[in-house]
Parts: sequence; structure tokens; C-alpha cells
Amino acid sequence: MDFPYPCLMFLADVDRVSAKTALGVAYWRPDACVGQLRLPGCEVDLGLSDMTPGAAKAAGARSLLIGVANAGGFIPPRWEAVLIEALEAGLDLVSGLHTRLASLPRVRETAERLGRRLFEAREPDPRFIVVGEGVKRDGQRLLTVGTDCAVGKMYAALAITKDLKARGVSADFRATGQTGIFIAGSGAPIDAIVSDFVAGAAEVLSPAAHADHWDVIEGQGSLFHPAYAGVSLGLLHGSQPDALVVCHDATRAAIDGLESFPTPSLAEAIELNLRHARLTNPAARVVGVCVNTSRLSPEAAADYLRDVAAELGIPCCDPVRTGVAAIVDGLVAA
Repeated sequence: MDFPYPCLMFLADVDRVSAKTALGVAYWRPDACVGQLRLPGCEVDLGLSDMTPGAAKAAGARSLLIGVANAGGFIPPRWEAVLIEALEAGLDLVSGLHTRLASLPRVRETAERLGRRLFEAREPDPRFIVVGEGVKRDGQRLLTVGTDCAVGKMYAALAITKDLKARGVSADFRATGQTGIFIAGSGAPIDAIVSDFVAGAAEVLSPAAHADHWDVIEGQGSLFHPAYAGVSLGLLHGSQPDALVVCHDATRAAIDGLESFPTPSLAEAIELNLRHARLTNPAARVVGVCVNTSRLSPEAAADYLRDVAAELGIPCCDPVRTGVAAIVDGLVAA
């Protein structure tokens, strides 16, 4: 999808977890961002200039991108005035939420009147609406999985793809969520696909390839999440991963927003993901762990990564702090 970049990033009034789309796009595609627009109560600062839609248009922005990934993917009524102001300033709208922009009468009518475009990243391409077959495909695939949502599965997949390409290895990042699609420009919005077709969509997303090519597939949700485990399982089966990387937040004790569900141990996550992955690829293996250590001091982070690697006997990295070279070393050598 050819998104109209650069954009004004709309952070609304959300917390850091719900702003993961804005954070991801700003980190991986800084060229796509002109500035940020925050409402009172917003807990996030991307380090970009705060701008009105009019000022952003004057600075070269072509769109306002809703940089929010809130639970349920909805657009509350209090945001509509900003969306309309952006349209009136000459900006298109870009959204990755479940609420369709065109389903909001005032937004739709304003866009139609002014000839502005409404872009929806969670509108699945019809080619992804197929039933999975479970037939093994040529090529190699790596899937990132997690102990919870928003623990860095996309960051890990992008970092691994970047490192593989830097070594001259044929590799593609395969986006499965709105943030990844905004960064890569293509992908399958897995959580917007009817459950019967999730595995099939993953098969289409990572088609047969030559033997030494790697498709690095962005994971979604977690097998341990009571709401989103189904998405994770379908993606796991359809991806048929040869390699798994387990992602984790070093400071999260419970599933985000569901305090009665403790975060599983990394050993539990490895065991459960392998058990399910081996339905469609009996040779699936875990090749590393990626940990978000952003809330730890540098010293505590180094100790944490070292201790996990020693306990599990596999590389343990923070994609942002340390890079993923240790994991990619194993992929290249295998």
C-alpha cells in the first residue's frame, strides 16, 4: 500500500503501550514523520515537534496517521474533531484501527466533500482470504512469538531481517499488524482476518521460496493471552516456522491489562510454542530470545540478558540495546 508519507503522527491521549504504532513508525521510519499531535493526558513524546494539522501541512506532511493501537482498535468520539481538522487542513487520513474511518459519518462526509483519501491498514487484501492447507513450503521461515502482547515481536523481526540483509542473506520482513504494514508498506493484518482464514493468510504471506531465503514473520499476540491466543495460534500454524524467537518484557509480571494472569516464564513460552509449531513443521526450533529491557539500567539489562542466555542455552538479546547478531549468527551457521 502506498501510504501518503510524510505524516503528522496523532498520539491522541494514550499511554505508552497503546502508542506502540507511533513509537514503531517513528523508530523504523523516521523519514515518514514530520511531527506529532498530542491531546491533553497523552503520556508519550516521540521527540518530534508538536504541530497542528495546518502547521504540519505547511511543513510538508501529506497525511495524519493515527499512531494508536488501543484495546479493541476503536476511534472514540473525542478524536473526531482532530480528524476533521486534519482533512480541512489538506491532509489525508491513515488508520490501522478496527473502526473504519468511513464508518464515521462526519469524517466520511468531510473527506468526500474535500476530495481527501482515507487509508485503512486493517483492510485485508482478498488474496489472504483462503483456508490453510498445512503443506510444507520451500524456503526458510522465522516467526517471532511472545509471552504477551506489545513485548517487541515486530522490533525483533525487523532487526533480524536488517541483520540478515547486511550479511548478504536473502530475507524479507513479513508484516502481520498495522504498525509493521505502515513500516514495510505491505503485509497481512492478521487480527482483522476471519479466524478460519488466519493460517491460510500466513501461508500466502510467506510463500514458497528458494532454499536459502528467509521470511522473517512478525508475530501477533501470545498463546498465553486469554483474548488474543487464537490469532497467535493461527499465525503459528500457517507460518510453519523453521525458527522461533521468543520475545519478552523484562519487567512485566502479568499480562498487560489483565493482572490476574501472570506472565509465563520463558521456559513455559518455549515449550508451548514449540508444541504447537510442530503440528505443521516438526523440525521447528527456538533459536533465541529477544527481551525489551528499556526499563532496566544498562547494568541490570546486561545481567538479565546474560542470565537468561545461560539458563536457556540460547542467545538472548535486546534488539534496540544490543542488536540481534548473536541470533543471526546461529541462523547463518545452521
